[in-house]
Amino acid sequence: MVVVVRGEIRLTTGKIAVQVAHAAVLLAERAAAQEPRVYHEWRQQGQKKIALTVERLDELERIDRAARARGILTAWVEDAGLTEVAPGTRTCLGLGPARNSDLDPITGSLPLL
Repeated sequence: MVVVVRGEIRLTTGKIAVQVAHAAVLLAERAAAQEPRVYHEWRQQGQKKIALTVERLDELERIDRAARARGILTAWVEDAGLTEVAPGTRTCLGLGPARNSDLDPITGSLPLL
């Protein structure tokens, strides 16, 4: 599982942590419902999660399109707007769970958060 955080909105560390957690939960729920074999394999292998960053929303949108084209589950996190950003702001994008060999072509060049 990979979560890519949008860098230009400059969230606090705590807010980033919560947004990444939201993405992980959304993806886990989706995978359990839609891809149970992949979900169980991911759980048995330690529930690996990687947090990466991009600078702009358009980069996240490109990553989303590339992941969907490969059949990888994605989940957008849109903030409720109660603290740091406006309601509906897309803060991060989650991908997977999926094999490294499927995720690396899409996110392998991105910097760690």
